[in-house]
Amino acid sequence: MAIPGTVYLVGAGPGDPDLLTIRAARLIERAALIVHDGLVDPAILALARPGARLVSVAKSRARHTLPQDAINELLVREARAGRDVVRLKGGDPLIFGRGGEEAEACHAAGIPVEIVPGISAAGGAAAAAQIALTHRDAASVVSFVAGQCKGLTDQDWAGLAGKGRTLVIYMGVSTAPQIAEKLMADGLAPDMPVAVIENASRPQMRVLRGPLAALPDLVARERVKSPALIVIGAVAARPDAAVAALAEIHTCAS
Repeated sequence: MAIPGTVYLVGAGPGDPDLLTIRAARLIERAALIVHDGLVDPAILALARPGARLVSVAKSRARHTLPQDAINELLVREARAGRDVVRLKGGDPLIFGRGGEEAEACHAAGIPVEIVPGISAAGGAAAAAQIALTHRDAASVVSFVAGQCKGLTDQDWAGLAGKGRTLVIYMGVSTAPQIAEKLMADGLAPDMPVAVIENASRPQMRVLRGPLAALPDLVARERVKSPALIVIGAVAARPDAAVAALAEIHTCAS
C-alpha cells in the first residue's frame, strides 16, 4: 500500500498573484496536481509547473462541477494513491471555503493535511478599495455573513450592522434584494452606506457605492458579477481620493 500523500488546503487570496503567501506560491509552483475553485485567477494557475494536472471543481449557485462529497472523495483518493494534492481556494480556505469539511474528510481517512492561510476575500477587497473595516471613528466590530446560506430570510441579522459595526457579505450578488430587505426589516436604516467591491485586487476591479435601499438596483443596473463582496456600514462611506486613480468608482444616489 502506497504511503499517502498530503492534502494542502491553500488560500489563493483575493486574485492578484502578488498577494499569495510565499508558502502558497511555492506549493503551486511544485505541485503535480492542483484541485482548484472556479474563482482562482488564471494568473495564479499559470504559476503551475509545466505538465501539472489542473482539476477544476468550480461551484456556482446554479451548477457545481462536483458536489462537495465528490470533492472530498477526490482528495482522499488521490492522496491514498501516494500523490500530494494542492487544493487551491480563493481567499482563505477556512472562511466560507469549506476547508473545514475537506480537512475533516481527510483526517477521517487518515490523510495528512496542511492548511496554508490566504489573504481573505474580505481583507483583500477592503485593502484594494481602501476601506478600513475597522476605524476608531466608525467601527469596532466586523461580522462576516454568507449571502447564499440556507434559510436566509429566517435568520436574525439584527445587530450585525449599524452604529459602530461593519458587515461584510460574501456571495451576496444574486441575493442582494433579499439581503437589503432582510437588513431593513431587522432595523437597519435604508440610508446605511454600502460598497460593492467587484474583482478585488484585479485590473478590472470596481467599487460601487450607495445606500442600502438602493443595493438591489445598484447590483442589477451595473450587472455586478462574482467575485464581489458587499460592505455595509459607516466605513463604506469613507472614500479615499487614491481609490479614484486606481479603480472605477460609481455612486448610486438614494
